[in-house]
Amino acid sequence: MRILFFSILFFSSTLFAQTPEIITIRKYRQVNEHRIMKDYFNFLSIPNVASDTTSLLKNAYFISDKLKTIGVKQVQLLYPNTKGIPPAVYGEINVPNATQTVIFYAHYDGQPVDSSKWFPGLHPFKPILMDGIVTNGAKAVAFPDKSQAFNPEWRIYGRGASDDKAGVMSIVTAYEAIIASGLFPKVNVKFFFEGEEEAGSDHLFEILEQNKSLLQSDLWVICDGPVHQTGKKLVVFGVRGDTHLELTTFGPLRPLHSGHYGNWAPNPAMELAQLLSTMKDKNGKVTIKGFYDDVLPLSAMEKAAIKAIPPVETQLKNELGFLNEESLSRGLTESINLPSLNINGLQSANVGKLSANVIPTKAIASIDLRLVAGNDWQRQQQKVINHIKSLGYFVTDKEPSLEERKSHSKIIQIVASSGYNAQKTPMDLPIAKMIIAALQATTNEQVILTPTSGGSLPLFVFEKYLKAKTISIPVANHDNNQHAENENIRLKNLFEGIETMAAIMLQSNK
Repeated sequence: MRILFFSILFFSSTLFAQTPEIITIRKYRQVNEHRIMKDYFNFLSIPNVASDTTSLLKNAYFISDKLKTIGVKQVQLLYPNTKGIPPAVYGEINVPNATQTVIFYAHYDGQPVDSSKWFPGLHPFKPILMDGIVTNGAKAVAFPDKSQAFNPEWRIYGRGASDDKAGVMSIVTAYEAIIASGLFPKVNVKFFFEGEEEAGSDHLFEILEQNKSLLQSDLWVICDGPVHQTGKKLVVFGVRGDTHLELTTFGPLRPLHSGHYGNWAPNPAMELAQLLSTMKDKNGKVTIKGFYDDVLPLSAMEKAAIKAIPPVETQLKNELGFLNEESLSRGLTESINLPSLNINGLQSANVGKLSANVIPTKAIASIDLRLVAGNDWQRQQQKVINHIKSLGYFVTDKEPSLEERKSHSKIIQIVASSGYNAQKTPMDLPIAKMIIAALQATTNEQVILTPTSGGSLPLFVFEKYLKAKTISIPVANHDNNQHAENENIRLKNLFEGIETMAAIMLQSNK
């Protein structure tokens, strides 16, 4: 019965059409887009690096002031018990006769920045309008006057432009457009904007635990991440978990001349490279013992959803400039439904103009482990550590002492970060049908459903502390450079994001 419901819903040949209410929301945005864009530029101008708590608080005040301005009730900042952690911004709207409550989530903090790596003329916290992709020769565009419309193919460049201030702006502007247009939500609406997501959400559970009654709902709508690479709208029923390890191998106590000591003194960079090469085979499969053993199999419904997703591998390889994917035996969607091991960065001695003929003293690799349903982040870390130990390494969590160096031929320092597990919401929930119908009301194309996102969010905490269900509705363009230099949001995605969030607020399950 569940599979039948899914098949009818997913493969329906119904002709899709945008509803009059969505057209009303679009007209409001078009009439007010100059003011909306100025607000967004002001928002993006506030630094939001996760470690900068002073600036994060300014972001929280900006959002709370905006919510109050558009008539949201009970606006407040929810702080965890731990001092020095940014608050979540909360607000709510109770709708007469509404039988369901939806909480809209996005985060306002962002990844660290190195402005020297941004394209010339760009700065992370000086948002700028460009007429396309900057690395493809796009030019800066002057902010148009009120007689000119914004081209939906233009892009705003700035940290947080897509991840995840676009989510905040889409949600807030959606409610503003509904009320200003004389419409009314059909569900009770709650707003929850987090300030610690990019730092791992280590204290989010404190906020949830302290506010269990306030944060009750039928569903959390998570507005984060990119839409499908085809540009079609996407409903995501899960996220991968995430954790990290930093590995350091050691050579001589001081750098050595590679001519005088090469072929004799151990080279930590070579040792680390050889170690990392033992962790994956040539087809991209992780070779660490038990790495895939606890993965929960996909359901028939999830397999059907994956099969229906349009292939984008050829498009992406052309766009990204490589010939063969890591695994020739599986596609992108299948790959992100498996746990992964990725090298985030490598560091040893200098390269380029600063390169010198030395044997370095140490080499460092940062790796991230993405988890799927069934994995436990601590257990997954331990599998990697056990693999390293099996190769004869003495493992320590600190810089080795001289005695340890003299007692062990192979030494590695492993610093394990915290982490969180994957989360999944069943695809056959009745409220999922409502969400899919809401998105379908905004587009003439079939909405894509997927069991999980490739990215990670700590959604398991909502399930653990609130017993809540979550569904992710991304809005950003897939080529937004999130977490990297030149982060951007395509205006069409931002504009459609407003319509998407409004559609969910205007949809009922009746």
